[in-house]
Amino acid sequence: MAFEIQPRQSLIVYTYSLKQTRQLKRYGTVMYVSKKMRYVVLYVNRDAVPDLTEQLNHLRFVKRVVASKRPEISETFNGVAEEVAPTTAAEDDDE
Repeated sequence: MAFEIQPRQSLIVYTYSLKQTRQLKRYGTVMYVSKKMRYVVLYVNRDAVPDLTEQLNHLRFVKRVVASKRPEISETFNGVAEEVAPTTAAEDDDE
């Protein structure tokens, strides 16, 4: 029996009130709660994101749900440093 790592994604759940934050634990893992901005960062399985987004939007205390864009961002930076050429002090003096 092999252990498989489930791909996860974060959902940012904006709420009207933080009183119901404990209810969000049934949908995923609560990683962070912002009391000032009234949002909760919730980690869920990536394949369940569309269904959970819809379910969370139907809750009365939820304003909106935003899925993290991290899985869509390329994390390989090979060749990026060569594309952005640093300016040297000598080049700046010529101007």
